[in-house]
Amino acid sequence: MKRKLGDLKKEEFIRTLDMLYTAAGAVKGRDAMKLFLRDLLTPSERIMLGRRIWIARLLLAGTERRNIMKKLKVGPNTIEKVARWLHDQFPGYEEALKGLEREMDNRALKREVTTDPFSFAAMKRRYPLHFLLFPTPKPKKKYRD
Repeated sequence: MKRKLGDLKKEEFIRTLDMLYTAAGAVKGRDAMKLFLRDLLTPSERIMLGRRIWIARLLLAGTERRNIMKKLKVGPNTIEKVARWLHDQFPGYEEALKGLEREMDNRALKREVTTDPFSFAAMKRRYPLHFLLFPTPKPKKKYRD
């Protein structure tokens, strides 16, 4: 049954959100999170959350609000709400976006490695026994802090 936010008592509100956060925190891995969100949210709610995260990324990258409105076809109120969340109310939002940026950078690095079939990494993957006697050091992972 649908309940309005104002109808909930404070401790019931806190307990409900605690259950949601605990359940979301218990999910490990991208595929498990996809399944969790697919079961929990409607498609329009998932799209809405994804677009808000996209808006936050663009705001943190320094994109002008007018350009965000044109690119994503969103209203100024949505952009203002996300900007307020970023700067004032939800510090966890910014932390989640930093983690997202790291993940996107890692994906881009993996994509770079797999695109060139004649690169050293591709040859090593294709002919692993040739490199058995002369192993090469693994490159350090690049992380942005």
